[in-house]
Amino acid sequence: MIYTNSDGGSRGNPGPGAIGVLVREGDTILIKSSKFIGERTTNNEAEYEALILALELASSIGDEVTCILDSELVVKQLLGEYRVKNSRLMPLFLRVQKLQENFKKIRYEHVSRWDKYQMIVDELVNNELDNKGYKKKRR
Repeated sequence: MIYTNSDGGSRGNPGPGAIGVLVREGDTILIKSSKFIGERTTNNEAEYEALILALELASSIGDEVTCILDSELVVKQLLGEYRVKNSRLMPLFLRVQKLQENFKKIRYEHVSRWDKYQMIVDELVNNELDNKGYKKKRR
């Protein structure tokens, strides 16, 4: 079974956004990827963009995947527990639906942001934003 961990975030909401993704088999990380995704991105858009990248990367490795996210909203929307009301999220939601066709079996799981793999993808997101010059504001 292939697992993905994905995270997306923005500094400001909306603001500069980035995503981080891991694709792994058990505890073995096969792919680690991150990228800056734009100047005016919401946190929820970034979460979807991260999942899209995770599904694209995982499809080249296997046909059964468990996607792990710390976004309860995205997980509940994909499981049909919440409707997608935001018009900017609908195209991203539909893109995920299309990517699901690449898999024989797919699961979505919500975890705490303190999960060890979620902490890695969160760090990827923050490094991307820091490297683009969007330093985290100190309180």
